[in-house]
Parts: sequence; structure tokens; C-alpha cells
Amino acid sequence: MSDEPLVLGIETSCDETGVGIVRGETLLVDTVASSVEEHARFGGVVPEVASRAHLEAMVPTIERACRDAGVALRDLDAIAVTSGPGLAGALLVGVASAKALAVALDKPIYGVNHLASHVAVDIVEHGPLPEPTMAMLVSGGHSSLLLVPDITNDVRSLGATMDDAAGEAFDKVARVLGLPFPGGPHIDRAAREGNRIAIDFPRGLTMGRDLERHRFDFSFSGLKTAVARWVETRHRAGESVPVADVAASFQEAVVDVLTRKALLACKEHEVEHLLIGGGVAANSRLRALAQERCDMAGVTLRVPRPGLCTDNGAMVAALGAQMVAKGREPSDLGLPTDSSMPVTLVQS
Repeated sequence: MSDEPLVLGIETSCDETGVGIVRGETLLVDTVASSVEEHARFGGVVPEVASRAHLEAMVPTIERACRDAGVALRDLDAIAVTSGPGLAGALLVGVASAKALAVALDKPIYGVNHLASHVAVDIVEHGPLPEPTMAMLVSGGHSSLLLVPDITNDVRSLGATMDDAAGEAFDKVARVLGLPFPGGPHIDRAAREGNRIAIDFPRGLTMGRDLERHRFDFSFSGLKTAVARWVETRHRAGESVPVADVAASFQEAVVDVLTRKALLACKEHEVEHLLIGGGVAANSRLRALAQERCDMAGVTLRVPRPGLCTDNGAMVAALGAQMVAKGREPSDLGLPTDSSMPVTLVQS
């Protein structure tokens, strides 16, 4: 094995079949086959459809990744795969594929945490993670604040979503506004034409006792409901709905809460680096407000490019490469999947 491990990563936690190849801290290829269009007509991800799509896409995606990277499977030093959290059937496809490769190639396998992988992927873009790093993960299923002393074995949860995650709220509000699925990119686009202070939507868990009891937790269910009621009231009055203003005001409420709590966590834990990951990290307003507030607080902000924020195999390969480089023991070949795997468990 070279000083820079060559690792192939497989990601199948939801609706995207991701295969990435990383050498040390260098990304060689990030190949994704998405089934999002198959789910769009249902307004959300259908687990059985996702699992079937992974089955069909797995071998072609692995072959394409190796071809584009100019790498042969026998050259790999290890296989990394998302073992949780995620959709149970989807995870099984990825883990079974990784086990088959590990056995056929006689290579070690690392079953890694999907959420920790979202943190690790920034290494291939901006270099080694400062230790510790504060990480905020925002996606369709998760809104989490994490203190990360060591991405390979020490991730500490400070707070998480109590109901709707940020990305889930984007999808539901998009549906209320008649925008397509997935909602995040469409709300972001509509909001650029709107006034973000047009409507004063609520900021959950940011005031008084709510903040004291849930200092680093998130709640977006009330915000989602407030938007739906506001729109319904306009409909009942026979008035048109200013979609751009609603989108901008809703988006501002979400990113205000996210950035406010992230910077509070940095201050109270005396951490000088904030990393934002997950699908919602691709949101343009979140990136802009986070940069503005980090600059004011003297905190260095790290955000992967949008293509690495959504689910992908590169993030799994990146974490796997870190595991190999730091001498972590591989997972057992009997490693299970865990659809509710806690973020504090970095490796299966």
C-alpha cells in the first residue's frame, strides 16, 4: 500500500448511487447516478423505487468511475461504503456490493457513517480538517450540529432536528407554493426575485426558554406550518400568492436559525472553524449569510462546492481514505446496515 491510500467509496443511503475514488486527500473521480426523476411524480423519495434504481445502476457506475479515474479495481487499497443512516433497502444494496468487491479483491472494507462522510468530503477540496472543527449538517433528513475533534473516531453531537429537517421543510414548502420536487433548488431560485423581509415567519427554538432548553437543536415544523397557513389565508381571500416573496422570507427564516445556532456553538465551545455540509449547504443564501456572520465573528468558514454537498461517493471514499491513513481497523465482513445509525458512531 502506498503512503496515499487509494479508496473507492460507495454511497446508496437515499436516491443517488454514488461512487467516488480518492487517493489520500485527492479526489480522482465522483460519479453519480441519480433516480430523483423517478421520485418526482410522487413528491418524495419512494424507498422501493430507490432500492431498485441502485441495483440497476451499481455495476455501470463502478465501471464508469474506474474508467474515468484510470484505475483498475485490483489497484485499490480499500473499499468504503455507507452503512447508515439511510433507507434500509438502499443501504443493503450498497453494503452488499461493497462486500462482494472486498471478497473478490481481497481488500479491507470500511462501513462508515453517512453524516460523518458529509464532513470528511471537504478534505478533498480544502485540505485537512482543523481539530477540532464545528460541523453543521443540513439535508433532507438531518439538521445537526457536531463538534469534531477527529473525523475518524470522535464526533460529538451538540444538537439535532426535533421534527422536520431543513431540507424536508424546503420540500414541503415548495409543494405548498406549487414548485417542483426537490424543493431546495427551486425555492433558492424563486427567492432571488423576492423580498426576504416581506413576511416575518417564525424562528423556532431561538428565544427565551426554548433556546435555554434546546440551545443547539432545530425545529422547522412550526415554520413550515406558518407558511402553509399564510398561503391558505391568501387563497381564501381570493388573493394571489407572491411566490418569490414567500420563498425568500421562508428561506431567510431557515438560514437565520441555522447560522445563528452554528455561530453560537462556535463561540461557546471556542472553535474557530465552521464547516457546513449536506444538501442544503448548496443553498446560495445559506452560504452568503454564513460567510457574513463568520467574518463578523472571526470564524473561518469551510463549505464544499455544491456538487459535493449532495449525497455522493466521493465523501465516503474521503472518509475511508482517512480511516486507512490513520490506521483504523477495517470493519468486519459481516458488518450490518443501520438505518438509524447515530452520528457519534463513525464506523460500523
